[in-house]
Amino acid sequence: MPKRGATPIRLLLVDDHKVVRVGLRTLLGGTERIRVVGEAETMESAITEAGRLKPDVVLMDVRLPDGTGIEACREIRAARPETRVLFLTSYADDAAVMATIFAGADGYLLKEIDEDALIRSIETVAEGRSILDSAVTQRMLAKMREQSAPPNENKSESLSPQEQKVLALVAEGQTNKEIAAALGLSDKTVRNYLSNVFQKLQVSRRSQAAAIYARRPSK
Repeated sequence: MPKRGATPIRLLLVDDHKVVRVGLRTLLGGTERIRVVGEAETMESAITEAGRLKPDVVLMDVRLPDGTGIEACREIRAARPETRVLFLTSYADDAAVMATIFAGADGYLLKEIDEDALIRSIETVAEGRSILDSAVTQRMLAKMREQSAPPNENKSESLSPQEQKVLALVAEGQTNKEIAAALGLSDKTVRNYLSNVFQKLQVSRRSQAAAIYARRPSK
């Protein structure tokens, strides 16, 4: 890994739990290689602080009170591509992992990671490389192989407007409950929509549907 010299990595912490942020700041404060320059607890504040502080790396959770870290990642990377985004979460759903990758994230870690591995991971993404937690790497490689053949993107044109809305939220890593709340539907109705989406796209998993949505032609 190339050396950064004496300049520490500027890090922005994003998590809605204060105790997590305090713990991370304390943990990372013990190294001269990383300097925590700010904190945020919502999607909106994450985007604002990333623009104001211009960190090298944003260490962020997937779930935030006013949206998702995935949406924040997309906005942050669009505004400032040189800022790296590393997800640190307890949420290991395949669709969420895929969604972070499509949003431009540089890494995905689970919160049980130890201190040394976390510091190495931050350094890795700061140098422009990507990283996945070993607990999800093999599963995601298998998913990527499943999706290596051209998917049925043209099938997405047959989705109804409401089905397309549901699929878009699936691609953001949202759960059925969150989708239901966002669209004003019942959980059962969301499940029915998803069943129709899977059937039309000829897939059986959320991550496959999310991949098709991400690779659809932009209009």
